[in-house]
Amino acid sequence: MATITLHKRLHAVAAAGLLAAFALTSIPGLAQEGAAPDSLRTAVLLSHEMAVEPNIAYLRASGQELKLDVYRPWRDSTARLPVVLNFHGGGWVAGNRESRALAALPYLQMGFAVVNVQYRLANVALAPAAVEDTLCALQWVGRNAERYRFDLERVVTTGDSAGGHLALATAMIPADSPFANQCAFTEGSWSGPYKNAAPKVKAVVNWYGITDVADMLQGANIRSYAVGWFGSLPGRIALAKDLSPLSHVRAGGPAVFTIHGDADKLVPYAHGVRLKSALDKAGVSNVLHTVKDGGHGGFTLEQQVVIFGEIQGFLRRQGIIPASR
Repeated sequence: MATITLHKRLHAVAAAGLLAAFALTSIPGLAQEGAAPDSLRTAVLLSHEMAVEPNIAYLRASGQELKLDVYRPWRDSTARLPVVLNFHGGGWVAGNRESRALAALPYLQMGFAVVNVQYRLANVALAPAAVEDTLCALQWVGRNAERYRFDLERVVTTGDSAGGHLALATAMIPADSPFANQCAFTEGSWSGPYKNAAPKVKAVVNWYGITDVADMLQGANIRSYAVGWFGSLPGRIALAKDLSPLSHVRAGGPAVFTIHGDADKLVPYAHGVRLKSALDKAGVSNVLHTVKDGGHGGFTLEQQVVIFGEIQGFLRRQGIIPASR
């Protein structure tokens, strides 16, 4: 047991160091001699103050263990932490959580714990498997709040493209939805009534996510990745509507910050516009940040800095992070 614990600690230190080193070498100017001390200090602090616990199994489904990684500040052992769940993109048919590890960095600097989540892709299980999995990841956060000091009143979901869809769906689909039923297997005890441990999500940061899944299965916006996620499932249009964030907009729902390029060819910009219109009508706090002439991600460094500044301000207004962050 001691050897396993030591191995985990060494893995965590190595992972945190890799994140900071990657940040230093991948941002123009930071790796150069004479780089700004404040920039270097930020990267070094992230390496020095953060712990990583990788490869935590949160669910077994379709014959495989699904895993997540937790990134969090480790020095203050008492403070409750806002937590963000991050879901990678890839059209529900590709991608992996490791490719989005560095997405944790801005949130770590804001004071969040970050949970980076794997989910089943279409080659393992068709729709609605990915949504079922991310709902279980949310329940895992609820069940492990004490261990990791998660503040369940300050939960955020985020992701890009299909991950943006999953962030919205995880936050907006009602707790009593049948899509959450498989999570019952993860409950520690089977002796009493089953309780859905998912906390209520306070806000979503949606990077050009699909908001009307059925729109991607037919008509002018049909896309191969969406067709592949459903395959030949019967009743796929009805299922797609049930999985669509637009079907679950309601008063009192989570606040939403959407980022979308108006020249996006993979997920039409109209998806962001329609979501904003529905949220406005329901009286839900939301922002649509339009990247002029922007495509499906690939935004410039300057654009990203501006966007994360606005995200930070939005999360402050929702009471998720203090004004000092």
